[in-house]
Amino acid sequence: MKGSRTTKRLNRLASLASLGLASVLIGVKIWAWIATGSIAMLTSAIDAIVDAGAAIATFAGVQYAAKPADRDHRFGHGKGEALAAFVQAMFLAGATVVLVFQSVERLINPEPLTHLGLGFWIIIGSTIAATGLVAMQSWVTQRTASTAIAADRAHYLTDIAVNLAVLAAFVVTAVTGWVSADPVFALGISCYMLWNVKSITHHALRQLLDRELSTHDRNRITKAVLDVAGVDALHDLRTRDAGDRVFVEFHLEVAGAMSVTDGHAVSEAAEAAVGDLFPNGVDTVVHIEPAGIKDARLDAVLGMRS
Repeated sequence: MKGSRTTKRLNRLASLASLGLASVLIGVKIWAWIATGSIAMLTSAIDAIVDAGAAIATFAGVQYAAKPADRDHRFGHGKGEALAAFVQAMFLAGATVVLVFQSVERLINPEPLTHLGLGFWIIIGSTIAATGLVAMQSWVTQRTASTAIAADRAHYLTDIAVNLAVLAAFVVTAVTGWVSADPVFALGISCYMLWNVKSITHHALRQLLDRELSTHDRNRITKAVLDVAGVDALHDLRTRDAGDRVFVEFHLEVAGAMSVTDGHAVSEAAEAAVGDLFPNGVDTVVHIEPAGIKDARLDAVLGMRS
């Protein structure tokens, strides 16, 4: 598979970097929370713990997805990445529920914050580190299209937003003395985290439930195949994204008088055309039929065209 070795190496590197940073941030942010008493800082600390759990899930998912096809998994292990992303979303959802209750409790029973300067500089450092990691993960996902790394990147984008909200809470508290600013900002962070949960879950379930590729990608596949010399038509196009690769199946119509050898050559050219559209990996299965044949078709059942 074209580029698969580089893809696996990049995904592994990104997941290890995420795990390393999350481990450091947990200790630093818990220390800052204890020192300041800030519920907004607690949201950041819990988010770091979630990041660590998510990073472990990401690393495990990437490692599993990198395994080659075997006797029991003949389509490969690519869905391990989508499963890891789904686990991350559940981690984040659970943490968000805890933060909502903590924020409401602090609104009811407000407490003054201490050592705001310490908390301020810790958050600044955390934000810079998280921004660097997100930049690296963005570079990796552009080259690998990894679902797990993309989900982990979403986590760290959340972390940056959380950090900025904590900074805002510190500034407002220091300038105005309004003690409720801290839990109010924490509630805002919680809502943002829930929005990220929805986004990550939706993307992971697309793969886990074998949702078709976008209409744009299906049209690209159809055009590429029809442009191959010797192809008359295609129908019953089926696609799915398995994380580490895309699976494409279709019935290819060629001249009925064409020899088996020539038909095979046309199908090979069609597979190559599809492969050029998905350089990160695609498995294509072609069923050759004589042009104009009248048979039972999936397209007719679904009431659609390929």
